[in-house]
Amino acid sequence: MRFHATFSRVSQIKNRVPSLFRSNQASRSFSELQSNDQKGCSFGIAFDIDGVILRGSVPIGGSPQALRRLYGKSGDLKIPYLFLTNGGGIPETRRAKELSELLGVNILPRQIVQGHSPFRNLLKRFENELIVATGKGDPALVMSEYGFKKVLSMDEYSSYFNGIDPVSQYKMWTTKPRPDEKSPLMPNYNVSSEKIKAVFVVSDPVDWGRDIQVLCDILKSGGLPGKANGDQPPLYFAADDLEYQASFPSQRLGMGAFRIALESVFNRIHNKDLNYITFGKPNPFVFKNAEAILSQLMPSSHLALLEDSGVSESLPFKTLYMIGDNPAVDIKGARQAGSPWFSILTRTGVFRGDSNHTEYPADLVVDTVEEAVDFIMRNEIIL
Repeated sequence: MRFHATFSRVSQIKNRVPSLFRSNQASRSFSELQSNDQKGCSFGIAFDIDGVILRGSVPIGGSPQALRRLYGKSGDLKIPYLFLTNGGGIPETRRAKELSELLGVNILPRQIVQGHSPFRNLLKRFENELIVATGKGDPALVMSEYGFKKVLSMDEYSSYFNGIDPVSQYKMWTTKPRPDEKSPLMPNYNVSSEKIKAVFVVSDPVDWGRDIQVLCDILKSGGLPGKANGDQPPLYFAADDLEYQASFPSQRLGMGAFRIALESVFNRIHNKDLNYITFGKPNPFVFKNAEAILSQLMPSSHLALLEDSGVSESLPFKTLYMIGDNPAVDIKGARQAGSPWFSILTRTGVFRGDSNHTEYPADLVVDTVEEAVDFIMRNEIIL
């Protein structure tokens, strides 16, 4: 077991007093809560998935054992935690079910925060507008479950334009439908004549060549391929990871690499640079959103104690732990978010160094997620 920590940072976090409890009365209430064996609720944990919890679909680093420690004897959630991943492509409900089966614990859909989860915040703007969603998995289904009414996958959209992919006849691969997959319904509007109002890159695209071609057609034409140049529709990326750790030993190119490729081509063939917005880690708002979700996952017994103590506002966390494998994404994001985030870097994914990362040093470096959780439990005096 190899630990590399910035011990002054650990000490500072242990001694930090949340701003909500600066008055004497509130401080006494907080002490009472602490004495009622509720220390575990003064902190929360955010786990990355790929390279920390799983490699491909295989649990790694003692992740099942680590997660079981966060539940009580009855199986109820004892310590608030969630999965904060830039991955995606499937609805949060399905992701929660898959993780529950792989890891042997009951994971709720609201504990899943994927790169595209914030897209639901754009529903008011694009609910009834024609949009395209691309990426692996079921990007159109993801957007439909968020409430978007007129959404097509890139596969569906490109099928309405003959010859839009000039090398399609040479692509011999086929995708087998899942047993539970429904055939797409025919839209009740004219796809080939209605402008696309926004494009969402929900997950890592599968057919880069076709997607870059069709996206350039959509974006430079103002939303309708084959027409004259127009104002670019909004373009949203769920994340911007250059690389990530999958089942292959070395890192794989991520959505950030696709964004670079698309931007490079678009800027060469169009007289205006590509405009886009990226979501996902390391954006600070992602961590702020995670903090809000974690507060909603506090055990009900703790919330009852808060009400009894006269504290009307939700209790700020003393410490929020981010456990990740990618210094440029997980650690950078936690550092940018600032207090109360504490970053822990594992050696099971993108990062494999003996000591800390030079450019984005974590507060603690460990070998596995199990060691990370062990440190947290000891640091919070939950043995």
